Amino acid sequence: MSDDKVRYDEHLSGRGLRIGVVQARFNAAIGDRMREGCLEELARLGVAADDIEVVSVPGALEIPLVLRLMAQSDEFDALVAIGCVIRGETYHFELVCNESAAGITRVQLDSLLPVANAILTVENEAQAEARIGKGAEAARVAVEMANLAEELS
Repeated sequence: MSDDKVRYDEHLSGRGLRIGVVQARFNAAIGDRMREGCLEELARLGVAADDIEVVSVPGALEIPLVLRLMAQSDEFDALVAIGCVIRGETYHFELVCNESAAGITRVQLDSLLPVANAILTVENEAQAEARIGKGAEAARVAVEMANLAEELS
């Protein structure tokens, strides 16, 4: 395959993009910092503050429903899911991690709207702290994928 058929550019200009962010309030100390990093990165990429809508929900399992509602509104170019699930002593951790991730993927595929998944699934708070930057990373993914989806459609 020739190089002119391969797309390597990130296309990280957020100008004119409308981004929705859904954050779980569970483990809010981590989630709040991830959201702040996400919003700072969106601003750095040129997304106007008026073009960002942030919605909070109780926990990670509630995120896919709100993402779906936002996707159905046709008001957004991309969405971001933010949260933190820390392993406890029961199987509930696996259920929350697996089902929230599956729901987010389903929203993305059903709506054809990019959704950046920044829900941390970690063993402890130290691992969560080490991954705070995933909020900013999700902002970059959302912008890049919104631009790529527009280019491909």
